Amino acid sequence: MKASENPKPTIRSEMNADMGMLVVEGRSDTLPKTDINCPKCGNNEAYWVLRQTRSADEPETRIYRCTRCSHSWREY
Repeated sequence: MKASENPKPTIRSEMNADMGMLVVEGRSDTLPKTDINCPKCGNNEAYWVLRQTRSADEPETRIYRCTRCSHSWREY
């Protein structure tokens, strides 16, 4: 593959049976993006998703993934 060619983004998902959690790896340009600073590389754009990680009466957890370095972090 030439350096000027971009590989097609791929997504791999699997279901963790022990915890009942869907794990998604890869890049998807269809996820919403927001302006937030990555704590690892300082990039100011990240994909985000909302997940209910605690009980139903607690607020959702926002999970971010940097568009540059793919570092993931969460905000409760």
